[in-house]
Amino acid sequence: MANVCPPAPQVLSLSRYTNSSSKRDTYTIWMKSLVCHTNGCTVYNSSGNIVYRVDNYDKKCSNEVHLMDLQGKVLYTICKKKLKAFEQWDGYRTSSPSNRNKEKPGFQVKSYSRMLMGTTACQITVECDKYWIVAGKSGAVGYRIVDIDEHIVAEAKQKLSSSGVVLGDDVLTLEVVPHMDHSFIMAIVSVYGLICRKM
Repeated sequence: MANVCPPAPQVLSLSRYTNSSSKRDTYTIWMKSLVCHTNGCTVYNSSGNIVYRVDNYDKKCSNEVHLMDLQGKVLYTICKKKLKAFEQWDGYRTSSPSNRNKEKPGFQVKSYSRMLMGTTACQITVECDKYWIVAGKSGAVGYRIVDIDEHIVAEAKQKLSSSGVVLGDDVLTLEVVPHMDHSFIMAIVSVYGLICRKM
């Protein structure tokens, strides 16, 4: 059966969503674990401190990963579901398998490929709210997370050094608008890294 992709919303500029005087938080995402530079993800805040991490060790694209804070406290457990028509990832705010079997996931991500356009779009469901991950053409590094009203809530771009040098495609700058749950955004970033086989 053909994989039918719902239309992704058109993307508006970030300034339309936030007040021009509002503070946006900026993170640096390195698509590597600090554990011997193995598979995973390390997130730094604007002060250079580690705030989130995912450690997959030697296993790439694991079916279950844990988003943690610096101290190793699990914030989200992310599990892959095998479905025929599309990939689905479920995010739980608990690390307990027994609870996970009973509770509904905090969010779900469904991945759709647009073969003709060479892009991937992911639909995110959080209770009654919906978001989209909108990526560029195949090979592009950056992507945006937008809400149902087409406003950008987070945007990832390839990071530039202070001298303007473009860093590797495994180092990103992520801007998150105010009033968003940052651990939720980082969980979505982790899912997208798994979908793109970056971690």
